[in-house]
Amino acid sequence: MSYIAERRQEEKERRRADILDATEAVAAEVGWDAMTMDQVARKARLSRALLYVYFKDKQDLLFGICERALTTLGQRFAEAVGRQKRGLDQIVAIGRAYIAFSQEFPVYFEVVARCEMLSPNPDENTNEGAATSRGDAARQLMVNAINAGIADGSIRPDVGDVRVVSSTLWAFTHGVLQLAATKANVLLHDGVTIKDFVEHALVMATRSIEARP
Repeated sequence: MSYIAERRQEEKERRRADILDATEAVAAEVGWDAMTMDQVARKARLSRALLYVYFKDKQDLLFGICERALTTLGQRFAEAVGRQKRGLDQIVAIGRAYIAFSQEFPVYFEVVARCEMLSPNPDENTNEGAATSRGDAARQLMVNAINAGIADGSIRPDVGDVRVVSSTLWAFTHGVLQLAATKANVLLHDGVTIKDFVEHALVMATRSIEARP
């Protein structure tokens, strides 16, 4: 690649990053549903026409942010796994990393939830495909941890198909976090704190797969 072509590619990547930064900022301020492409263009200090060169519509922006979110989530999962030896402890650490992620990056958590309602696209040349690839990588870390736990004896050998187990744990944890975010007042009305609710859910998930002496 020539120097000029390299500089142009760097500028293109920098502008794309600026657009995604602006999208995150606007979504955090007004919410995803209320956000418009015009608002993103103004925040990024770009013309609307140039914005559409990089992202064809709002859903395309959604997948651009989703790729970022799942990249961050995958990094958090990998770090969590790296701090534990037993497979069961790795799964618990992944669960705690997901909880922390939802609290630290609420916009990312919402975007991931929205993307998961759409059919996955394996074409990595699209924003949707890139996000799908990042999600696959994050979930594979869960599969690896379950397999490691079965091998080291910390997870029940009869737990079942590891991909079904990993998907179930993901869905369970995600649902708990969504309830914690949207039904906090109901939980508090019943005398249940968010912290106790999330912690008990994590204990239940762990007990469902751990090997018994």
